[in-house]
Amino acid sequence: MTPEPSRQDAVRQAAASGIPVALADLGDLVRIPSIAFPGFDPAEVRRSAEAVAALVTETGLFEEVRITDAAIPGTDERGMPAVLATRPARNGRPTILLYAHHDVQPVGDESLWESPPFEPTVRDGRLYGRGAADDKAGIMAHIAALRAVKEALGADLDLGVVLFFEGEEEAGSRSFAQFLADNADALRSDVIVVADSGNWDATTPALTVSLRGNARFTLKVRTLEHASHSGMFGGAVPDAMMATIRLLSTLWDDDGAVAVDGLLSRDADTPAYTEETLRDEAGLPEGVSPVGTGTILSRIWNKPSITVTGIDAPSVVNASNTLSPEITVVISTRVAPGQEAREAFDAVAAHLRAHAPFGAELEFLDVDCGNGFLVDTSGWAVAAARDALAAGYGVDPVDIGVGGSIPFIADLVREFPAAEILVTGVEDPHSRAHSPNESLHLDTFRRAVLAEALLLESLDARTADGA
Repeated sequence: MTPEPSRQDAVRQAAASGIPVALADLGDLVRIPSIAFPGFDPAEVRRSAEAVAALVTETGLFEEVRITDAAIPGTDERGMPAVLATRPARNGRPTILLYAHHDVQPVGDESLWESPPFEPTVRDGRLYGRGAADDKAGIMAHIAALRAVKEALGADLDLGVVLFFEGEEEAGSRSFAQFLADNADALRSDVIVVADSGNWDATTPALTVSLRGNARFTLKVRTLEHASHSGMFGGAVPDAMMATIRLLSTLWDDDGAVAVDGLLSRDADTPAYTEETLRDEAGLPEGVSPVGTGTILSRIWNKPSITVTGIDAPSVVNASNTLSPEITVVISTRVAPGQEAREAFDAVAAHLRAHAPFGAELEFLDVDCGNGFLVDTSGWAVAAARDALAAGYGVDPVDIGVGGSIPFIADLVREFPAAEILVTGVEDPHSRAHSPNESLHLDTFRRAVLAEALLLESLDARTADGA
């Protein structure tokens, strides 16, 4: 006699059979240019939320599915639409909250894309398109995993599930904290899975256990009341461009490491990672050297960095022989895990004020601070996630840090201190999230769906008190 398939066998079969439909649904989502930044059409973000809500409703798992938003504190505005769905636990089972976001980054220079950014295109085992990886793939990994456990377990599924698919993560999650406060009862869970990170590589899964914080701000540097002729006054009058260049150069030492007193580093071991791997994954050409000191991953995961991400200055085409009176730059400081982001901003601001050349006037605007995150890896949910990742990928997972920031996780920790938070993702080092030619590795997606489905099955077999 052929033995009855186990629950896990049934989940595996259902996850595999559901991949084609999940990828087709992902393609439909990618076609929606859901950019939540000011200046872009908010109707597209609403359309994206409606499409996601329809997919959630079609699972048939949830008692309530709604599109909602929250006030942005300190303004008369409301945030972009999110999708919130709830399914209460039965028979003493735990509740899991699955998070991802349906908004995407702007495309940037469209001429750098090899295929249209909002036309999903498969090449060499990857799906290309804006949001194909970050983070509409996270949404579809959640939905595909839920479809699989429903098909495999049917009426026996007792796990409580909450879905929170945000609509403004890329634009700063300005209403996130208020959304949590407004919906605290609906969102309260034993385990929270944030599917907005990456993996060690395309075949090796990872659990993100540390994230850097971020302190981002706009700096105006002013040296003149008005523009002046560079021939008439150059050599005696400091122009804002010169002052800005000299000021910014003080932020780094000769190795390219941050040279700001008060910015801290975290002391933690990192896995082996070569300069050759860095060059391959980051697109660093031969002849251009890495910056910083220490192991490469310690520079990315555990030390601060400062990047000038934007500048308002006369363009090349409009250049004239003029002394610029004012230059504006955007500065992004990545903050080592464990240091408060506001403390880091204060250190950078104090440094800039202390080093302002020629008495240049400085103005700090649009300060946005988000704290980093360190996972308590001793919890039962972390162990369950590692087991599921190993089973889904066929390779033991790696604990990684991430140099990027997910500031809202600090809000989750504050609002739900008893919940275990797992940071996972479907990206690999070649996904190019936020960049032209963003893509999703299709085999990684298949493995991620299976791993999450197996995690859901294991939690469904567990009582909320751990039995």
